[in-house]
Amino acid sequence: MKIIENKTFDEERALYGAKNVIVKNCNFDGPADGESSFKECENITVENCFFNLRYPFWHVNKAVIDGVNMTEQCRAALWYDKDITIKNSKMHGIKALRECQNINIDGCDIISPEYLWRCNGVKIKNTTMESEYPIFQCKDVEIDGLKMKGKYSFQYVENMTIINSDLDTKDAFWHSNNVTVIDSTVRGEYLGWYSENLKLVRCKIIGTQPLCYCKNLILEDCTMEETDLSFEKSEVKAEIKGKVLGIKNPISGFIKADKIGELLIETQYVEKNKTKIDCEIIENCIIE
Repeated sequence: MKIIENKTFDEERALYGAKNVIVKNCNFDGPADGESSFKECENITVENCFFNLRYPFWHVNKAVIDGVNMTEQCRAALWYDKDITIKNSKMHGIKALRECQNINIDGCDIISPEYLWRCNGVKIKNTTMESEYPIFQCKDVEIDGLKMKGKYSFQYVENMTIINSDLDTKDAFWHSNNVTVIDSTVRGEYLGWYSENLKLVRCKIIGTQPLCYCKNLILEDCTMEETDLSFEKSEVKAEIKGKVLGIKNPISGFIKADKIGELLIETQYVEKNKTKIDCEIIENCIIE
């Protein structure tokens, strides 16, 4: 393979169409302000490089990106790519990944307001992520060891598993389908609304009005904190350790908890006996 190292590139399409190339210790920056450094490339390795220009990896097939620094100016960094590994890298530009396939992300630092949109076959491991709209409309996603600070996370995602993660995010998993979260903490508001086949196992759930309007919702051995008005209009099977602050108008299923702060069943909206409640201590029970 050809090796390119210790160079600076700032022109348009600097390495367009490159194949079987290793690029080391290079800077993609400069007064020419060129875009699309690696467009239409194949079988490339990029190591310890600095990117301060736009659209560096578009239509790339087979790449390893290792130890790379992509600044805020490096926007829309990877689009329409396939079979890409990104590791030990900083990705700080907006719209960093879109419409890509078979993406492995390991040990990365991500700050990107719109990150991972419409991608398929994604694996994320040991990574930190800060994003307003992360992981949107993706399919076949595996996540292990993610520390996330987000807002509207995992919307319209299909077939995703998350383990050993810390998710601080508002409105997570809206309209998601076939998502399982294991041994993780999920904090935020309005968790999981309109989801289908959402399963949480040994998770800590924190925040107001979680898990409403869900179909086939399952909780196994979970804890819930500050979770008022939970399960509204949801089909739910839940086994909860400790106290649930509040439950409102579940549609069907069963809920087992050690203690419930307030149970509200409004029979004008839901049938009274469609959801079985197994709880010895209900501090305030309202059925009307």
